[in-house]
Amino acid sequence: METLVEICLGVSLAAACGLRVFVPPLVMGIMVRLGVLHLAGGAAWMASTPALVALGVATFLEVTAYHVPWLDNALDLMAGPIAILAGIAVSFAVLSNEDPLVRWSLALVAGGGAAAGVQAATTLARHVSSLTTGGLLNPVLAAAEAFAAFVVSVTAILIPIVAALLGVVLVVYALRRRARGEQPARA
Repeated sequence: METLVEICLGVSLAAACGLRVFVPPLVMGIMVRLGVLHLAGGAAWMASTPALVALGVATFLEVTAYHVPWLDNALDLMAGPIAILAGIAVSFAVLSNEDPLVRWSLALVAGGGAAAGVQAATTLARHVSSLTTGGLLNPVLAAAEAFAAFVVSVTAILIPIVAALLGVVLVVYALRRRARGEQPARA
């Protein structure tokens, strides 16, 4: 059961990296500092003061930059690969299985895949928003994504199985809408 919880935690945090790259590691570092989360060997650096300061600054810059309509689309070009790497890193950090092959395999496939899928969906949503509203709603989308990254990260740490189930529900909902040809809501 412990392994299942760790996998749910890792995948949920990785998915949150697909929304905002630096929010999940920052939340993880804070939760480790508060004693709520324990990371696998080698990842305790996330709770160090220099790491928390760096992650805090990076989070602020990332969240702020995504509120600039022309810059947000440009950031998506870089965020894809970075989100995948962050997803792999956060997944690996929470998996305690002693077998490195198992840890790396789960982190690469599940963590990297979750981050890639969410990042692709947010990139598509931003492009649709840019095309349909001329970028006017992009700051609203950016705020919703940042908020969701925070909520998913906290929920994943406090109740990982629920966070994973919510993630599955959201993915199924998005896929069903896409299969029916529905467009995102327009304001």
